[in-house]
Amino acid sequence: MTEAMRLVVAGGGTAGHISPMLAIADAVKVEQADAQITALGSPGGLETKLVPEAGYQLELIPKAPMPRSLNLDLLKFPFRFITALNQAKRVLKQSGAEAVLGVGGYVCTPAYLAAKQLKLPIFVHEANSVAGMANKLGAKSAAFVGTTFANTGLPGEVQVGMPMRSNVAQMNRTELRGEAREYFGVSGDKPVLLVTGGSSGAQSINTAISESLAELHAAGVHTVHITGRGKQILDAEGQLLAHEGYTQVEYVDRMDYAYAVADLMVCRSGAGTVCELAVAGTAAVLVPLPIGNGEQKLNARDLVAAGGAVLVSDDEFTKSYITENVIKLLEDQHKLEQMSQAAASLGQRDAAQIMARRIIEEVSTRRGAGQEG
Repeated sequence: MTEAMRLVVAGGGTAGHISPMLAIADAVKVEQADAQITALGSPGGLETKLVPEAGYQLELIPKAPMPRSLNLDLLKFPFRFITALNQAKRVLKQSGAEAVLGVGGYVCTPAYLAAKQLKLPIFVHEANSVAGMANKLGAKSAAFVGTTFANTGLPGEVQVGMPMRSNVAQMNRTELRGEAREYFGVSGDKPVLLVTGGSSGAQSINTAISESLAELHAAGVHTVHITGRGKQILDAEGQLLAHEGYTQVEYVDRMDYAYAVADLMVCRSGAGTVCELAVAGTAAVLVPLPIGNGEQKLNARDLVAAGGAVLVSDDEFTKSYITENVIKLLEDQHKLEQMSQAAASLGQRDAAQIMARRIIEEVSTRRGAGQEG
């Protein structure tokens, strides 16, 4: 009887890292149900909730971000990093890992270095158009580098698309629509605007939407607003803001319902969101995060060029933009259908399976080589 494969997956911080990591883990389990998978994360990240909920063992190591200025943290950094590296190495040894998959985030740098020191094969998936520092390091020694977008600059990269959990990757928007409208409490046949700033929310988007509720309702639009954890919209009395034709929730586990219910979605252009919009065939107004290295604007490029989405800068996404542009779009069902079809033309559904099979093949090859030796 073949011994179960043992894999460590590393990533954390936000859903943008954790979702593709879990999607690949799930795909490995579909191929090899007895595979033993351990996730590596850091305290305080969303992985502390999402990984156990997905049914995987989670091991935590301390964050050791490289300070960007000369201060006391810079002096402490070597000690913090060595601690994180040693703890990552301990997890790899204790789990008997045969391979390490990293998707980015602080935890991946010590994970990659520990894997290299233990001579384990490294697999990297880069979600964004612009690769992060951890994945740039990991890719140098990787057995396989998969990317969502082309031309990230990582050595040996192969564009595979975005790994997605099966409920999104295999969703049929038309079939789910009735369930989704019931899930969000949408009655009748009103067009639905779904707004989300991602798992952590987006204050500027939330503010613009809350200021526009009267105009949206007057236009016959039902607004579903996923505000992000801790970013609820409150009224003058400190109560959860209520308005006719308005559903407010902090977080949604069923993003397939979110894509299905929306006639139009307003959202950030994180890599995962952009790729899921394409798979779902959901028209969107993309509002890239205004900070960082500009990767969100780059992530949106192909979807916008295809006609599946429109792009607006964060500072331009205001009440006037919503009344003059978003409502106008929602009143044009023909245009929304054209955008939906354009988005769907870019959908890639099998990235998780591609990554999983490359990992399994490499471990199998190494086992065979070991037996021959």
